[in-house]
Amino acid sequence: MAATPTVEKWRKIRVRHIHAHPRVRNVNELEPLTFGQRIADRFATIMGSWSFIIIQTIVLALWVTVNVMAFVWRWDPYPFILLNLALSFQAAYAAPIIMMSQNRQAAKDRLAAENDYTVNVKAEEEVKAIMHHLEQQDEMMIDILHHLEIQHKEILERLTPSSNRAQA
Repeated sequence: MAATPTVEKWRKIRVRHIHAHPRVRNVNELEPLTFGQRIADRFATIMGSWSFIIIQTIVLALWVTVNVMAFVWRWDPYPFILLNLALSFQAAYAAPIIMMSQNRQAAKDRLAAENDYTVNVKAEEEVKAIMHHLEQQDEMMIDILHHLEIQHKEILERLTPSSNRAQA
């Protein structure tokens, strides 16, 4: 059975969606971390935790208490110069290591933002393709409805007796 002109028309303009966009990437799996990056991340995680703050507070309180109350051996008498030196040493190394971790995290966040943008562009393309396809379906249904109305009119004319047509 040969296709009608309407069917051929819709076959020619049928939407064929092609996925021509890049694959979505998982930013957590893009590149393996170096040994230094893993250490910096772990260090930043530990230094930025409540556990570290609580433990450091306890150690500092003990240090000060023992050196103030000690009657026999004071290894760091008031004004606690050794404690200040230890805390300065800790800060001198902690700040750059934490900054390394933050810089790496910022680069990862930039990649994540770029990836989000790519996903949004892909979603927009998909929505446009779906909308175009739905618009074509609407046109096709209107075309089919028009043909059905014509056929319905023709059938009604055939079923109506010729005498009724003459009176009308």
